[in-house]
Amino acid sequence: MSTEFKKAFEDVKNLAAEPNQTEKLDLYAYAKIAQKEDIEAKKPGMFDIKGKTMKNAWQAKLDEGVTPEQAEKKYVELVAQLQKTYGTK
Repeated sequence: MSTEFKKAFEDVKNLAAEPNQTEKLDLYAYAKIAQKEDIEAKKPGMFDIKGKTMKNAWQAKLDEGVTPEQAEKKYVELVAQLQKTYGTK
């Protein structure tokens, strides 16, 4: 993982306001892909709606063909955009 990604991964914790649901799902999906995690390793339970939503967002990005390198770049760009939108603590 790049230094920029690692910094953005920490910076996102210091946003002045919470990102909206779509932004959170994008952050989650890009982070999972960038960290090369196995989507098959963790399967949410039948009643875990939040877990299923998160996994679906991750799968959607994989289906779009997002590579780990692209995911790192998109994550860093999204965090920079969120910092402009919400500010930092």
